[in-house]
Amino acid sequence: MKILLVDDSRTIRNIQKNVLAQIGHTDILEAADGLEALNQIAEHKPDLVLVDWNMPNMDGITLVRKIRETDRRLPLVMVTTEAEKSRVLEAIKAGVNNYVVKPFTAETLSEKITQTLAKAAAPAGAA
Repeated sequence: MKILLVDDSRTIRNIQKNVLAQIGHTDILEAADGLEALNQIAEHKPDLVLVDWNMPNMDGITLVRKIRETDRRLPLVMVTTEAEKSRVLEAIKAGVNNYVVKPFTAETLSEKITQTLAKAAAPAGAA
């Protein structure tokens, strides 16, 4: 499975890569902002995208909306410091499948990824 990490912080991307490796995911792509992410998605067709909210050039919420204009199925997880309920609701409305607040534990990230992929694999209409 190919996973795209979108975060302007190399440190955060490295932490995410380490967590993903611990749970068996090693096919990892990286992007430092939404514009780079759109290019990675077009070129490499990832199976899951972890998106930060606050980034230069194109923020995460704009990226999510752009992806959803053409792809309703790609699993998207917002991984951000934005913990206010209004932000979570805005991200869900924009089209994220799950939400993780930084700082996160390896267990939390792993759990959210597993949930997101299980939901994505479920037949349409299944809860």
